Amino acid sequence: MILVSCRNDSYLYNAYHMVKAFFPEEEVHSSVEEKASHFATAEFPDGSRLILDAEGSGEKDKHVLDRQWYRMLAEKAGRTLAWGTLLGVRPTKLAFQKRGEGFDREEFLSWFRKEYLVSEDKAALAWDISGRERTLLGQLDLNEGYSLYIGIPFCPTVCSYCSFSSGAIGDWADRVTDYLDALCRELASIAECSAEKHLNCIYIGGGTPTSLSARELERLLSFVDEHFDRSRLLEYTVEAGRPDSITREKLEVMKKHGVTRISVNPQTMQQKTLDLIGRKHTVEEIEEVFCLAREIGFDNINMDLIAGLPGEGPAEMQDTLEKVGRLSPDSLTVHSLAIKRAARMGQEEQKARMGTDIGEMTRMAEEAAGRMGLTPYYLYRQKNIAGNFENVGYAKVDKAGIYNILIMEEKQSILAAGAGASSKIVLKEPCPMPGSRKKKLTNLIRIENVKAIDAYIERIDEMIQRKGEWLWH
Repeated sequence: MILVSCRNDSYLYNAYHMVKAFFPEEEVHSSVEEKASHFATAEFPDGSRLILDAEGSGEKDKHVLDRQWYRMLAEKAGRTLAWGTLLGVRPTKLAFQKRGEGFDREEFLSWFRKEYLVSEDKAALAWDISGRERTLLGQLDLNEGYSLYIGIPFCPTVCSYCSFSSGAIGDWADRVTDYLDALCRELASIAECSAEKHLNCIYIGGGTPTSLSARELERLLSFVDEHFDRSRLLEYTVEAGRPDSITREKLEVMKKHGVTRISVNPQTMQQKTLDLIGRKHTVEEIEEVFCLAREIGFDNINMDLIAGLPGEGPAEMQDTLEKVGRLSPDSLTVHSLAIKRAARMGQEEQKARMGTDIGEMTRMAEEAAGRMGLTPYYLYRQKNIAGNFENVGYAKVDKAGIYNILIMEEKQSILAAGAGASSKIVLKEPCPMPGSRKKKLTNLIRIENVKAIDAYIERIDEMIQRKGEWLWH
């Protein structure tokens, strides 16, 4: 166990997460010690200590402290981190901002590497992706437009690595109609409030939306048709996801209602792994469903993969990439398994080597994506990924997921309906941040729906009211 303590609680978050990034296999405990003689310390199982001193009890620039803390940890660990001192999940946001300030590529790379100690290749990746994001966002009406998220919190079964708030559809069979009733009420309210605005993207996610029956899916998509103007719509995605939830009838329902983009997400093409993580389908079924979607006319299909699943290393990833490559998806999203998810799957004994393996596997995925004609167009990071890596989306020309970029860059309001759904309302003028004692100003208001399915159904009026006071503030 590693014990991290800080004299100033405002720096504890940075100190803890940087230690966790360097030593993901270790349990890390943190505490505030206001009377400590040192600003921050880390005590290791071997009895050694790292000590960070700072003048003015933490009044020194946090970036300076981060670099000092990082360099001590790097020496202790005997390695560096690809993303340096960065702890945030949206590194491209910094590149996006610097483009707006007039930075060119070389200026940004120099600044990014010096300020955050980011590796040269990750700095270049952030810059290149931010340019593609900027081009795609240029298609949207950022001032008078909005995007819509619809959450379906059901799956055929719950995968062992999953951290989303979803439930097995069989456990909720008697409440799906009640859920759709509540969901449609919330959607009707959103449609009424946004009638004068331009809808640019619709994303139906979850969970697994295709856990719904064809009849239930027909009901939901018909409701969207009736209540929302799609004349300015650029993208309509349904996260079909699990192959064992997809049928010809459901694909035909989606095609009939104008869905333009779907996902068929294997996560891996290794049958032993699919069985282990709770996926009740075969590799052959993944291939069959993908080909069926092509036959029905879908020309924008995404596939998701996860690097670091139980028992998998570079050899398994190579085989998976070869099988996916033969299908030729229009986009590919490669996720790095987070340590907390690995722990839930009983991978504690593998955590120490996961960082090295995941790094090799993501490099292989990048090369394979290039051979498939796919270019990186968005990325995000998660805390506690072994090796401090990232999740990257690759796509063919004109097939990039616009909604994915909106989630990362937060340039347009996203109104969200459903259990656990989070609305992000971009304001034209800053306002005091809700709940902030220091009266901080913000241009972005987040409004969370309750996660529990039964609570959402029972409290739907409250969910509607929460958004009402902020919509188009």
